[in-house]
Amino acid sequence: MHTTVHLLADAPAQLLPARELMAFTLASHIILVPMGVALPLITLVMHYRGLRHDDPTALLLARRWSAVMAVQFAVGIVTGTVLSFEFGLLWPGLMGRWGDVFGIGFGVEAWAFFLEAVLIAIYLYGWRRLKPRTHFLLGLPLPAVALMGAFGILAANSWMNTPQGFSLDPEGNPVDVNIWKAIFTPMFGPQYWHFVVGMLLTAGYVVAGVYAVGWLRGRRDHYHRLGFAVPFTLAAVATPVQFMLGDSIARSVFHKQPVKFAALEIVWETGTHVPEYMFGRLHPDGSVSGGIKIPQLDSILAGFSPDTKVIGLSSVPESDRPTATQATIAHWAFDLMVVIGSVLVLLALWYALVWFRHRRLPGSPWFYRGAACAGVASVLAVECGWVATEVGRQPWIVYQNMRVAEAVTATRSTSLWIMFGLVVVVYVFVFGSFLAVLLKMRTGWRLADAQQAAGGAAAAPETDTPYGPRPPVPAGGAPPADGGSAPSEGGRP
Repeated sequence: MHTTVHLLADAPAQLLPARELMAFTLASHIILVPMGVALPLITLVMHYRGLRHDDPTALLLARRWSAVMAVQFAVGIVTGTVLSFEFGLLWPGLMGRWGDVFGIGFGVEAWAFFLEAVLIAIYLYGWRRLKPRTHFLLGLPLPAVALMGAFGILAANSWMNTPQGFSLDPEGNPVDVNIWKAIFTPMFGPQYWHFVVGMLLTAGYVVAGVYAVGWLRGRRDHYHRLGFAVPFTLAAVATPVQFMLGDSIARSVFHKQPVKFAALEIVWETGTHVPEYMFGRLHPDGSVSGGIKIPQLDSILAGFSPDTKVIGLSSVPESDRPTATQATIAHWAFDLMVVIGSVLVLLALWYALVWFRHRRLPGSPWFYRGAACAGVASVLAVECGWVATEVGRQPWIVYQNMRVAEAVTATRSTSLWIMFGLVVVVYVFVFGSFLAVLLKMRTGWRLADAQQAAGGAAAAPETDTPYGPRPPVPAGGAPPADGGSAPSEGGRP
């Protein structure tokens, strides 16, 4: 393979600000990704339950979640678009040389964003204007389109980890591109399913966590019990599946990216009977300090035998592996993700045990405290997964084909730092506005529920029957006092 060697000491000044800017925007965007990928499915499950059991509470929850889904999608479009621009602005070497090989993934994602925008608009519009069955059926493509967007991004990222589907000419440029091989790389399957199930798990715990907090505050009506049970059940089912998929992808990294695996496990010397370190810090001389050392476990986990040979970081030149600091960061991220996943498995087992023995939700406040924290913990696990994936691949942006330093922009580092500062300010405003909108929606819903519970006129459109008519327009054409809208021509809501 053609590589151009750049020692880390010769890294351009633009490298650090470009990395920091990309890391910040990616870490910010990924907070929204679980809801974008999995909330449509969770909403449709609740929608189906409402139709199947003629449950207006379930329909009300689905309707409100669809509003959250739309707001989240709008913010996600902004942050996702910024990332797309950054690929070209910050890493022109990557896109200039390799765009023809793996760029189709970004094209797939763009189409998915477009289709999802249309489908979300139709789904929101249909609550009052379509027959119940028709409305539900029009919403069914939403989860598939969300998975399509994940498909595009994971195809691009897995190619960067295990590039294939091309040949190199004498100048080192890719030729004879095979798109199918470039999409379906050795790491695509393990990464894609690990990602998708992780998004479902995370979104389920985040949504359920809202209602767990309500339970702890004494709100234990049908609305909160249902709002908790449906997303938490989906997340609990996905959790052990995700744990097995995580083990599978770690083993795939062991076979396909042995140096990255060595970084994730801070293995310095190649050998067998390699111990496992829980946390700990790798030093430049190869020694490890701190952490918990478990003899032979790393070899056993990698190949089911203590005799399994594990490649160490010292097996490749210093310029071809992560630094000791980078390896430690990737290792901590990986271990933290595993610890969080293990705790979530225990929480899911607690839930399953109570359900199968008593056919009811758990009653312990400690369970709901854990459920309330599970959403934040699962988002943190997603962040750790991406840190492990990206930092563990260093110094390569395209594994064993192009270094990060080769791909970075020639723009002055000062300009990049200024851009970084501006992006931080903009993102604080965007996410602050997002939170303010969600809190405003929550307040409106609570007021409407309180008004309905008191027997007063409910504030349309949230508290009346989801598929019922809107309140009539009073004589003289003035809008109703409760804020409802006039029926459209022909009496259709």
